[in-house]
Amino acid sequence: MSKNIKDICFIIQSRLDSKRLPGKMLTPFDGSNLFEIAITKLVNCPFIPNENIYLSLYDQELISIGERYPVNIFKRSKESVSESKEPKIVSEWGWKLPHKWFITINACTPLLTNETIINFTKCFLNSPNKSLFAVHNKKNFYWDEKGNMITKYPGSLDSKLVNNTFEAAHCLYAGCKKDLSNNIYLGDFTFNYPELYEVHEKETFDIDEFWQFKVAEILYKNKNKFL
Repeated sequence: MSKNIKDICFIIQSRLDSKRLPGKMLTPFDGSNLFEIAITKLVNCPFIPNENIYLSLYDQELISIGERYPVNIFKRSKESVSESKEPKIVSEWGWKLPHKWFITINACTPLLTNETIINFTKCFLNSPNKSLFAVHNKKNFYWDEKGNMITKYPGSLDSKLVNNTFEAAHCLYAGCKKDLSNNIYLGDFTFNYPELYEVHEKETFDIDEFWQFKVAEILYKNKNKFL
């Protein structure tokens, strides 16, 4: 399946009414904020055309900030920032923008590097599959909600002996615009739909709560030392 980077829209979707940490996109973070760190990262990425970058926004405060950058603003509807779970509603840009493909970047992962974004994009461009999902490669013990072990027990508590399991990294997603128009976000989650793409979890610290915000800020300030 041939893909061209000109046919990919790069999406940062943000809002201010986060339920667990309200206003986190604009809360001061190492002299900036999560929203502008994510924008700057994409704008300064030479592999990605600025004209293909879109900020999907509803709040006027975010829109006013986004307009300072050489990117596009997609104005979300009020319905899209509701509690709806339908992909066609939440990600309405997917079937309204003139692109065949999309890559979304989670602005709550400030440690994500340009190198990883570029490598993820190149993998998607060269992949025969319609979607790509960033994951962590884990070796650990897991049980389901009934207490049944998911990973095969190797006869030892040494986690190095456990079969690999893949965990969602919640940082990068790629998919097909046509699927979104049919209310499908990344596929039916069968083999390679979406295809899995391994990223290192040191880059994907995902901020949802206040304690995570403070830890991420410490890591970000010292990223040249720790990461």
